[in-house]
Amino acid sequence: MKAGSHRPKQVAETVRQVLGETLIQEVRDPRIGMVTITAVTVTADLSHARIQVMAPGDAEARDRALEGLQSAAGFLRGRVARALGTRVVPELHFELDRGLEHAARINTVLADLKREGAAD
Repeated sequence: MKAGSHRPKQVAETVRQVLGETLIQEVRDPRIGMVTITAVTVTADLSHARIQVMAPGDAEARDRALEGLQSAAGFLRGRVARALGTRVVPELHFELDRGLEHAARINTVLADLKREGAAD
């Protein structure tokens, strides 16, 4: 394993902590509401961070939450920069985590298949 390979994971954890605290304590954008950060991945060169979030509500509310996060990205990146204290601060990219949605869809399909199998 090469030296420094843990660094992206360390940075990702710091980004997750800083964003979580900042969203709760400082961000007042009503579009963001009760957003939950589910995962953060940082590129090996530490230049980009992909932040996966879950937001309550319908598709329109989730899209608004994503817009709110994108508009606050500069402010949030500043908070991350202060916490990291490094020369390179990752650019923040927010995206919706569709994991639960996907799991629910799979469960529905499996339940349908089970019912069809029982009817035969």
